[in-house]
Amino acid sequence: MIAIIKLKKVFSKSSHFLKGNCYSTIKTIKNVEIEKIRNIGILAHIDAGKTTTTERMLYYAGLINEMGEVHHGNTVTDYMDQERERGITITSAAVTFRWRQNQINLIDTPGHIDFTMEVEQTLNVLDGAVVILDGSAGVEAQTQTVWRQADRYKLPRIVFVNKMDRLDADIKMCCESVENKLETPYLLLQLPIRENGQFVGIIDILSMEMLNFGKAKDKQVQRTRLTEDKFPKHWTEAALARSELIDKLTEHNDELANTVITSESLENIATDDIVRALNAVTHSQTAAPVLLGSSYKNIGVQSLMDAVVLYLPSPVHKNQQYKCFEENLCAKAFKVIHDDQKGPLVFFRLYNGLLKSYVWRYGDQFAFCLPEGQKEHCTVIKKSNVEEANLDKALGTGITVPEPVFFCSIEPPSLASQGALEQALVELQREDPSLRVSYDAETGQTVLAGMGELHLEIIRDRILKEYKIEADLGPLQIAYRESPTTAVTDSLTVETRIGNSKQCITVKMSVVPTDSKQSTNDALKLDKSPESASNIASIFPKHLLAVRQGVDVGLSHGPKISSQVVNAHVVLHMLEVGRGTSETMMAAAATQLVQKLLRESGTDILEPVMRLEVVAPEEHLSTVLADLSRRRSTILDVTVRGKSKVVLAHVPLSELLGYSTILRTLTSGTSTFSMEFGQYEKMSPTDELTAIRNVRGF
Repeated sequence: MIAIIKLKKVFSKSSHFLKGNCYSTIKTIKNVEIEKIRNIGILAHIDAGKTTTTERMLYYAGLINEMGEVHHGNTVTDYMDQERERGITITSAAVTFRWRQNQINLIDTPGHIDFTMEVEQTLNVLDGAVVILDGSAGVEAQTQTVWRQADRYKLPRIVFVNKMDRLDADIKMCCESVENKLETPYLLLQLPIRENGQFVGIIDILSMEMLNFGKAKDKQVQRTRLTEDKFPKHWTEAALARSELIDKLTEHNDELANTVITSESLENIATDDIVRALNAVTHSQTAAPVLLGSSYKNIGVQSLMDAVVLYLPSPVHKNQQYKCFEENLCAKAFKVIHDDQKGPLVFFRLYNGLLKSYVWRYGDQFAFCLPEGQKEHCTVIKKSNVEEANLDKALGTGITVPEPVFFCSIEPPSLASQGALEQALVELQREDPSLRVSYDAETGQTVLAGMGELHLEIIRDRILKEYKIEADLGPLQIAYRESPTTAVTDSLTVETRIGNSKQCITVKMSVVPTDSKQSTNDALKLDKSPESASNIASIFPKHLLAVRQGVDVGLSHGPKISSQVVNAHVVLHMLEVGRGTSETMMAAAATQLVQKLLRESGTDILEPVMRLEVVAPEEHLSTVLADLSRRRSTILDVTVRGKSKVVLAHVPLSELLGYSTILRTLTSGTSTFSMEFGQYEKMSPTDELTAIRNVRGF
């Protein structure tokens, strides 16, 4: 079940509990057995048809009477002004509908890489997913990204090949791309029917039937049994495909393999046996069922909904992990939106117990609920009592927040608007953890860091339209990083007097370069050698916390361009603190020593390098490649996709500013591209000097 709570009061991140009123969907699900609930997400590359597919599902389920269109800006799940104006999904939206006595809780997610955090938050609470492919493109760049995200959460998936009405759609190519690019065996369940080059229906391989979906608003699917005498061509294709499906299934399901051995034939296997095997294989994620259709042409959506019910799991399995909460409620908050009237609204997934009158929040992800007056009975698992990694693994927490690659300053139109702007940024950052808001003490500016140009453009647009603040954004800048070049060790002694209190601290530390694979969120390491062990063991926890905070501040500004320092460990060898010395002074000393060590070590500047995919007609390929060669790119591969060429390359982000306009000009608007963050790489001395001039302005 997915429900919403309204927060009555906003607490800081350090608050352990949050009180709220409940807005529940209990009336709509009280007669639905948990085995008949499906919590699913729609995942895909941008413009593959996620929102259109969702809209058709709502129509055929009877939730809406008219189907909206993305290009008309009237779909249910694209409710934001920015989504309707641009024809893209920016924020995930949850809808609930019934299908054949089952309840489907569906979340439509963005496909643009700038809003990948919305996908990450959503996957954390799903039981399964539908991955949509463009029938003419197969697996695209962002498809691979969302597939890897789903892998991390061990989500069962089915694949829906959309846009099969296009003349260049190719189901075989799409299936092969699933196997080659996603490294997952495919199980093709349907074949397309084409008449005079037009996509008119589907052959169901399991039931050996032709499916005709009628006119646009028809909700009934006409099924015609395939026979060898009436439909020899279709029957032969379907029979062969059915045998191949069963043969592939036996490789992944022992029960079906035994059935085939017993029957001594692939032709006499019952459809129910195949469905059970598909269900088991999908749940184990050893292979992915593939269906097809055209959501825009209203073909295949009902079959897809049937497949969701048949093959994707109910919440029963995932909920078993939370039975340790016994009768108490356990819920995971996964999304926050702010409503003008109701204030902050939190979407959360219920795993255990019943939602009653009070909700208490632990941390940022879990809510525990007890009847009024029973707060003293609330049992909370505290992270201090368990290793954080183990808790994350057990309870499915630990969302990966992507690193921002762009940043810019933001300023209110007047001092009178400063408070309103700060509140708007607090709310937007709560909704979107990939948006980072910080204050630069040197310039006195508020700095926004985000996933891309579009991401920050949308943030500015929302501030203007939702909060009525005409904020000014500074020029976009690349989020460079700095990395130490050599290991250095030094110590620092600080003695000063503040009022009547003498402050005295001596600290010895090293900065040690690491590679990106060794880097962790905790940069501070303790020297456990015999020479340092006794001193380290005697450090008070609160003193160690102060040093850790100082180290984090010290690493936040490198010596060259004041960028975040990465690929480094700071090793604490010794800490001596005089009586009465404040934690603030300890943190300041640690920061001062880290900055000194970084200057002694020297740093290299690292730049974000993107994985770029360009799809261009063959006649423009040489132009595209020539342009990329001027952008310090590394061409990885050039492949064929229908009549187009696909160029895969690694390109520094600084070389891709305004690339959409340039590519459109170079290819007369016939090419498209997508990109995602790859990794940070060291720059050449010449490029580093250019980056320093761009950052410093001289």
